[in-house]
Amino acid sequence: MIKQIEAGLLLVNVYGSRGEMGEAVTADVISAIGEVLAKQEECNIIFAAAPSQNELLSGLASGSGIDWSRINAFHMDEYIGLHETAPQRFGNFLKSRLFDKAGFLSVNYIDGNNDPDFECKRYGDLLKKHKIDIVCGGIGENCHIAFNDPHVADFNDNALIKTVDLDEKCRTQQVNDGCFDAIDDVPKQALTVTIPVLLSAKYFFCTVPAVTKAKAVYNTVNQPISEQYPSTILRNHPNTKMYTDTDSASLI
Repeated sequence: MIKQIEAGLLLVNVYGSRGEMGEAVTADVISAIGEVLAKQEECNIIFAAAPSQNELLSGLASGSGIDWSRINAFHMDEYIGLHETAPQRFGNFLKSRLFDKAGFLSVNYIDGNNDPDFECKRYGDLLKKHKIDIVCGGIGENCHIAFNDPHVADFNDNALIKTVDLDEKCRTQQVNDGCFDAIDDVPKQALTVTIPVLLSAKYFFCTVPAVTKAKAVYNTVNQPISEQYPSTILRNHPNTKMYTDTDSASLI
């Protein structure tokens, strides 16, 4: 680690490369899983699906000493209306990179092709039943957490999961990440777990590499805590670490 920056309760760790960043967050997530399972029978984890998570997901898939049979997996969000086999579906992204490679106690997918109201009720009931222990996520170029873009983010949301319209910057990021060829291919709506659910976790591991996230990292650390910059709320969470490389941390 090159340096550590404190922003409220948030610790921002800066590493010399994406590889070093990935190794560090993987080790910390594995350690947190061990701590949770030492105190309770099961561990409930929400995973983000994005290229920013590749190093962590690869590290966990090949990691040793994890008792996956005691872990329930969830994911943060899902597009509405994509074909069930589409590789861009976040469930499929996580399935190929981690969920099919580890023997989880359960894997709980958000179905973006269900009736949205029905799916929010169904998945919300699962989240009520399984109190989240660990979140493995990131932030968007617009500082969203999951798909809680600035225009729909609510720090006091009463919903556990909701339907949202995706803003243009969010949809453009999906093209920049290489997930879609053009913005017209990116769905305009999604289902997303809300901010209070994400912040209810005991641990939040936020992995944010690449120069495209430099402004978002700067805003997370420096802007006033508000829904205009949703990720700023991480500065109020007592067990959140952000993992960056020199590119994403270049403005701080």
